[in-house]
Amino acid sequence: QDIDDVGHKYHLELELEDVLDKGRPVSCTAEVLYALGSKTSAPDVQVTLQGELRSTEEADQEFYNWIRSLEKELVAENIPDSHGNVPPELEPIHRLAWVASGFLIWQNSTENTKFHLAQVKHVKQVKRSDEDLQFDYVLLLHDMVSQ
Repeated sequence: QDIDDVGHKYHLELELEDVLDKGRPVSCTAEVLYALGSKTSAPDVQVTLQGELRSTEEADQEFYNWIRSLEKELVAENIPDSHGNVPPELEPIHRLAWVASGFLIWQNSTENTKFHLAQVKHVKQVKRSDEDLQFDYVLLLHDMVSQ
């Protein structure tokens, strides 16, 4: 929808697949507004879920406990590998990268770009003195310009 002197608004109906509960899709609607002439501001996105996503608390705790049990800080490269494989123990690391890249993509997208996470080139756990986890990522984003 073209909105005079404002921008272009898109109305979307989507079905989301929960990565932890693949058999239970969740419907959602979204409105995305790309402001006219704005190359530096992120599009305005409003999302409404029709249903609930499964809680990740148990999986988060398992991941946290696994990372805390490692004798050395985690270091990994090339996730997924050249064949598209992600080792099961690194799936949470890949999902964290996916979420972080989603934020970067949102902040830098236009109506004419199509970004996606291509690969976690490198990830290293940062040693901390508290109980929190911190990771330093190098992500490869692919930009395929829309036709």
